[in-house]
Amino acid sequence: MLTVGFVGAGTVGTALAVSLYRAGYPIVAVASRSFSSARKLAGLVANCHPYQTAQEVADVAELVFITTPDDVISHIASEVKWRKGQNVIHCSGAHSIDILESAERLGAKVASFHPLQTFASIDEAINNLPGSTFALEAQEPLLSRLKELCSSLNGKWVELKPGDKVLYHIAAVFVSNYVVTLIKLALDLWRSCGVPPKEATKSLLPLLKGTVNNIDNIGLPDCLTGPIARGDLGTISKHLNALETENSSVLTTYRDLGLQTIPIALASGKIDKHRAEEMKALLKK
Repeated sequence: MLTVGFVGAGTVGTALAVSLYRAGYPIVAVASRSFSSARKLAGLVANCHPYQTAQEVADVAELVFITTPDDVISHIASEVKWRKGQNVIHCSGAHSIDILESAERLGAKVASFHPLQTFASIDEAINNLPGSTFALEAQEPLLSRLKELCSSLNGKWVELKPGDKVLYHIAAVFVSNYVVTLIKLALDLWRSCGVPPKEATKSLLPLLKGTVNNIDNIGLPDCLTGPIARGDLGTISKHLNALETENSSVLTTYRDLGLQTIPIALASGKIDKHRAEEMKALLKK
């Protein structure tokens, strides 16, 4: 089994290192901008040595994950003297493997291995990582090795081509990050009704979880509910009037999301084309 090293000991690097270690992979080295972070990660896995530099990790590991912030991946890759045949993998969601070009020129095999998961804290990330989907961009035989890593983590994978990464990552932003934004907007509206954020969150979470369950069990487009799905012009008008009076800052967001939702309702067969056009006209006013 290949020895594994990490350059970057933040949330992603730590969660991935711990998860791979638990799956039986030898994690032998870690370096980080903060040596204390490297020591902390090394303390979570047996026989892992903390180092000061990326080069020291590359010198002892056959498969090296670069789990630093995106903006420094290319710089780190260009500073290391990689060995021919060595495996160098970055974990950026938005970047393709071209940012590892300097490593490839030295004969290393390069890849992208992005866990499609949220990393709010180390403990939560370690718990959430097994079973996740991983976006892979690599050539054989490294591609097969990465698939083995995914299987070891009870995960699935999708293979991406050069140029796919940005759209893939935008999708992830919509599903994860912008859901948080939508919850924040909802909490602000409930605050206007006198409900504190903590209480509002507890009240709205079952609705959110029910929606996720419907997406999983029923699927799009049939899982859509609410006024757009019903073609309820009267309710939509009330929403627009209330937002214009009470919270005009989210009025444009409401209109835009409503317009994006109409085709889903139409595809589900819950409204006809005439009602869809009526709703479009109302939301565009």
